Amino acid sequence: MDELQLGFMLIGAMIALILLGLPIGLSLISTGAVGVWLIRDNPDLAFRFTALATYSGIQDYIFATIPLFVLMGLLVSISDIGKDTFEVAQALLRRLRGGLGVATVGANAVFAAVTGVSIASAAVFTKVAVPEMVRHGYRMRFAAGTVAGSSILGMLIPPSLLMIVYGVLAEVSIGKMFVAGVIPGLIIALGFAVMIWVYAAFFPDRIMARATQPELSQRAMPAGEMVVKSVPILALVALILGGLYSGFFTPTEAGAVGAAGALVLALLRRRLDGPKFWRVLKETGLVSAAILFLLIAAGLYSRMLSLAGVPQAIGDLVEQLGLGPYGFLAVFVVIVLLMGMILDSTSILLIMVPIGAPIAQALGFDLIHFGIVVIIAVEMGLLTPPFGISVFTVKATLADPKVGIEEIFAGALPFVAVMGVALVAIAFIPELATALVE
Repeated sequence: MDELQLGFMLIGAMIALILLGLPIGLSLISTGAVGVWLIRDNPDLAFRFTALATYSGIQDYIFATIPLFVLMGLLVSISDIGKDTFEVAQALLRRLRGGLGVATVGANAVFAAVTGVSIASAAVFTKVAVPEMVRHGYRMRFAAGTVAGSSILGMLIPPSLLMIVYGVLAEVSIGKMFVAGVIPGLIIALGFAVMIWVYAAFFPDRIMARATQPELSQRAMPAGEMVVKSVPILALVALILGGLYSGFFTPTEAGAVGAAGALVLALLRRRLDGPKFWRVLKETGLVSAAILFLLIAAGLYSRMLSLAGVPQAIGDLVEQLGLGPYGFLAVFVVIVLLMGMILDSTSILLIMVPIGAPIAQALGFDLIHFGIVVIIAVEMGLLTPPFGISVFTVKATLADPKVGIEEIFAGALPFVAVMGVALVAIAFIPELATALVE
């Protein structure tokens, strides 16, 4: 058996281990270490590779970005900033058809620019937006589906943990990935808003339990109250993104400044006491350690693939089949979408990026553009059955036995369709992802 055959067998073994229930990190690091051992027939080399991956895999300064953004997101989540953002958006859009749905999308987009975590957005807005939408006559399917669908903006509008993971795996600038995500994120948010308006204007029975215009019954929020509720989130967004895009902060420094700003807001709003702060720190440590271990495992897995010559072999196969760059991209995206039905977003990136990024670069793709396309495809997996982690988060947060998981999946499907259209447009028009990147 040659090295290439062994490499493909190890990929199959790794996927089998994941499907059998072994954690993704252990699956990656075990197949990576065993692969190096078998390919080089040298167990000492396998141990040295593992030690090197453990040491060098996360020693870079940029990896401090992960715990800092996680900490910032958790602090923002407990500060009721998401609730205030939704209430302001709700007041501004109360005269628009489908205004509450559009407000949910808009609030999620702003919230995403601070937290960078889709699950946090789904949990916050399930508590805030769904009861309000149902109270005003919207169908539960639409209300829950809107929250689940728009929550994916948390991983696309920067800062985003998925962009950090992709940047590390593909060895591209995380700061440039953040900048590249702005236009695609806004396009998808606008697409969601237009889709909701079209439903409300032309197919109201699809989203309303009763054919009325409920938003007009809402109170008009005084301008002063709007300012008070908007300033904290807008100040935090301006601080983080302004510093990033102006070049004043590195991504790591932006994470530190954002975490400090979120801490100040939580204290000023009196939402943080000793026990809560300890829980936030503990959860930050658990989440960050899990992500960093995954990155170590992915580093070893990537080296094993390179030793076996898997990326080069797949690239040669693409060339021989005459698929061309976009043929390869189409096949790659379909595989990512299928994996999204059974795996979480980070796991998909860890498995697929080490294989796909070298091939995409060899075929002439800008890796920033390629990364945005892949992240959109991965995010679609958050809304597709049977895994659909954003949908399950909404279901768990609702804690209503009368609302079935299939009902939320059905409500999220129109958002998947909008993302699919946006993905195709961004794939064929790279400037939508790279226009702001220097």
